[in-house]
Amino acid sequence: MTRPKKITLSASRDIPFNKLVLSQSNVRKVKAGVSIEELAEDIARRTLLLSITVRPVIDDDGAETGMFEIPAGGRRYRALELLVKQRRLNKTAPVPCIVRTEGLAEEDSLAENIQRAPLHPLDQFRAFQAMREKGKSEEEIAAAFFVSVGVVKQRLKLAAVSATLLDAYAEEEMTLDQLMAFTVNPDHERQEQVWDALKQHYNKQPYEIRRMLTEGAVRASDRRAQFVGLDNYVEAGGEVLRDLFQTDDGGWLQDAALLETMVSEKLKEETEAIRAEGWHWIEVGTDFPYGHTYDLRRIRGEAEPMSEEEDATYTALKAEYDKLEDDYAEADELPAEVDERLGEIETAMEALQNRPIRFEAEDYAIAGAFVSIDGSGGLRVERGYVRPEDEPPVEAEDDPEGTTVDPDADDATVDASDPVTDQDEEDDDDGTKPLSDRLICELTVHRTMALRDSLANDPQLAMLACLHAMVLQLFYHYGQDSCVEISPRSTQFGSQAPNLGEAQYVQSIDLGIDTWAGNLPKQPEDLWDALTEWDNDSRDALFAHCVAMTVNAVQEPHHRKPRQIAHADILASTLGLDMVKAGWTPTADSYLGRVTKAQILAAVREAKGDKGADRIAGFKKPDMVDAAEELLAGSGWLPQPLRTAPLAEEPDEPEFEIVDDGDVTPDEPAVEDDEAALQAAE
Repeated sequence: MTRPKKITLSASRDIPFNKLVLSQSNVRKVKAGVSIEELAEDIARRTLLLSITVRPVIDDDGAETGMFEIPAGGRRYRALELLVKQRRLNKTAPVPCIVRTEGLAEEDSLAENIQRAPLHPLDQFRAFQAMREKGKSEEEIAAAFFVSVGVVKQRLKLAAVSATLLDAYAEEEMTLDQLMAFTVNPDHERQEQVWDALKQHYNKQPYEIRRMLTEGAVRASDRRAQFVGLDNYVEAGGEVLRDLFQTDDGGWLQDAALLETMVSEKLKEETEAIRAEGWHWIEVGTDFPYGHTYDLRRIRGEAEPMSEEEDATYTALKAEYDKLEDDYAEADELPAEVDERLGEIETAMEALQNRPIRFEAEDYAIAGAFVSIDGSGGLRVERGYVRPEDEPPVEAEDDPEGTTVDPDADDATVDASDPVTDQDEEDDDDGTKPLSDRLICELTVHRTMALRDSLANDPQLAMLACLHAMVLQLFYHYGQDSCVEISPRSTQFGSQAPNLGEAQYVQSIDLGIDTWAGNLPKQPEDLWDALTEWDNDSRDALFAHCVAMTVNAVQEPHHRKPRQIAHADILASTLGLDMVKAGWTPTADSYLGRVTKAQILAAVREAKGDKGADRIAGFKKPDMVDAAEELLAGSGWLPQPLRTAPLAEEPDEPEFEIVDDGDVTPDEPAVEDDEAALQAAE
């Protein structure tokens, strides 16, 4: 039996730094990894941990010159060279080297770079953890290995993962992204339960792991969590799950029952201050459906005027703000202190402008308020709403004959075909008897027709009259103060579309309503005079808003209106309506959770192609909805009812020839102008 030949390792020796030179045989040409400067600092801290591979430099006669070239270890050499230049290392300092004479220099360089295995993230985590346990801070660990503090924190976060899952990751049964997803919930038992469940699951995506681990929790971005405050929730004993590896909007609140109790208690406490204002009723809720005030009359209070001192303060702040803007108008970037001061001034001015609203004593007696939480977690108070049953009775108006007139009764329609019988009326001796009803009716018919004729010849006044009539109907509860019989109808929506009030375009139109209502006079009889004093731009803007409030393009199964919907399509195309830019996105609530799996796949296929659809085709419905929402985010995809067709180009106008209807033959030239046409006709 032949014994295997023993291996002889390359000799190692210390070689002075000034006897080393770089070799052109080094295969590493592209910079990668830790920089030379960082490597030099590491060598200065820990000295050289790896020997440098060298080969003797041979002269033309085949004799060694005493110099050595470096085919593998060039970055270490450059780091040592930098330390020599910085006078932190002697140029004759001995450098531990492995001297090679066999084989090729390129082979040495390639083998050293390829055979070096990168450190497994789990080993990195365990090394960081060992250093942390020995008293090193996260900042010190980061500095020692030239990584960010965030990387160290993320790796140390893996300590929250069950040892069973760490072993599974080490055996490559899961990816690093999947392992990081398990850090959301520190409960090792729950982690292992989810991992066991996922083994039977087709979808093992990180987002699915996070969803399963946070099931039943409330996101920190939820309006209820924002309302009570995370710090207060934690102080009350609540637990918050966090994810260092993903943007989690503050994490997940685990104790939903505790959160609800805190929300209820804080709302009750805040409501007491509102109740003390003296309202007839108060209704409290976390949220109210959109349109909950549609059948109620709104009383709008008046803002408390500024005191002389407040007015002077506001004027001074405004002057300072304008001066700073003028002084730095040409600057590319504002100095930090100037930018900070401008922000302070804006805040102070807004505080002065947000005046308390004052109501009359009789308003408190009949009106109430809704107290809830707005979308950003702040307290929302909607004051001054009157329920129909609390409306004061309308006093009947007496006519000159002593009979009462109901202001809410429909006006009688005058029909010329109705027979009217003349009645002999005796003349009063004193001549004071009023005109007969028949005569008044006849005279005012003439006046009405004359009014129509005059108004038809005054477009600007006609628009003002139309605007006046629409504003009365849309902004005043009892808008009967116009002779123009135009009745705009504004259909109110709420129950048809859940969470409608959170849409950006809905909030925009609601803000417009509140803004216009605040600028209109409180009493309808003052509206005409107010509108006549407004400039044309303001009236045009209000007119556009009133018309916009009457738009109804809703498709309802019980009320099909194809022509109305067709016009809505034309209007959308003319306006260039883009629902993506408007803010609509396909989410589980808005679309994906309301359609079939086939329709979900069709949407993903249209937006992301067959590959995206095939990826989620085997998912169960809830998983498919979550995955599709992530895939469609930012894609610009819209369901068919929300799409706007491009405006069709108008066809070129045909060129008409003016010809005589008489004896003009097809060979005669067309008449080119009106004068020639008249001559031909004669």
